[in-house]
Amino acid sequence: MSARPTKPPKSARRPGTLGGAAAVVGIGATAFTKDSGRSELRLAAEAVRAALDDAGLTPADVDGLVTFTMDTSPEITVAQACGIGELSFFSRVHYGGGAACATVQQAALAVATGVAEVVVCYRAFNERSGRRFGAGVQHREPSAEGTALGWVLPFGLLTPASWVAMAAQRYLHVYGLTPEVFGHVAVTDRRYAATNPAAYFHGQPITLAEHAASRWIVEPLRLLDCCQETDGGQAVVVTSVERARGLRHPPAVITAAAQGAGRGQEQMTSFYRDELTGLPEMAVVARRLWRDSGLTPAEIDVGILYDHFTPCVLMQLEEFGFCGRGEAAGFVAEDALPLNTHGGQLGEAYLHGMNGIAEGVRQIRGTSVNQVRQASHVLVTAGAGVPTSGLLLGADG
Repeated sequence: MSARPTKPPKSARRPGTLGGAAAVVGIGATAFTKDSGRSELRLAAEAVRAALDDAGLTPADVDGLVTFTMDTSPEITVAQACGIGELSFFSRVHYGGGAACATVQQAALAVATGVAEVVVCYRAFNERSGRRFGAGVQHREPSAEGTALGWVLPFGLLTPASWVAMAAQRYLHVYGLTPEVFGHVAVTDRRYAATNPAAYFHGQPITLAEHAASRWIVEPLRLLDCCQETDGGQAVVVTSVERARGLRHPPAVITAAAQGAGRGQEQMTSFYRDELTGLPEMAVVARRLWRDSGLTPAEIDVGILYDHFTPCVLMQLEEFGFCGRGEAAGFVAEDALPLNTHGGQLGEAYLHGMNGIAEGVRQIRGTSVNQVRQASHVLVTAGAGVPTSGLLLGADG
């Protein structure tokens, strides 16, 4: 692999929208299991308290909360459960896993504008023992948003795996590839998960042969192309960079943050676009992150890319410009960029991407179990195939 170019001085970079005003200062999670044995509210409270403890802050310091529209634990209820007092800011972000990085963006915007001083972002669910998102939408109530599903449900496209399989099949056809190329993502994730004690698949790496031998879910997706289902909670704490410098850990500065939705966007069923081989919503995020940060793909030390399905990791690498179209499988196979060093959602846990943000913070701190040497710029992305979001985290100073 060729050496990375020398990073330009900070003065040469365009200031981001947030201007490096906010940082992630605390991360906390529950254990990642298949049957938590407790309520989603309790999982949320455990994660929030753990994140505050990690930051060296108390519930009394918190004046803002952000979560997902899908979360069953309301902000005011979480505040009560955690001993948090008055709130001056509370918000929710739509579109499932696409909301992950946007929760941090909203927290950072609140801090940067003085709306709040300390904001906690959280996500908690019993996604294995309770509602299983992979089961699909057979019993969905009619809605304007659900109208698009009327074009796919009658043909048997009922689950997220089936929706992604359509685009994945087109990707393989256009670039003359076979389903085996997806195995590079699965093997990479599981290699890192194998050395991560917090990962569900700790100690369980896989080979390309095992990937190719796993059963079909929806062609061209095999079992090992699909993320696991997890019970658990994850929280992160955001505050100003100035305040962060007096806390326990080096801050992970939010260098840039962005949301994106493409033309003709639907929730995972955007089949009427001109092309199905990419992720236009992630292209929107990529353009804004590169523009606002002044960084380039060559300057990224670690990529934490949303991996609910392996093909989406390949498409994201291409949208961000790490490699050419149809070349991402080779890029991953060569280990050209450390990817999902916590094991990703395939290997560590499926927490709608929030655990990926936590890993990005650990890489900046230098505390990851799979630490990349001198990691100073980390890219984190949220759900692909839906309106989505992304972050660039950087070291302070």
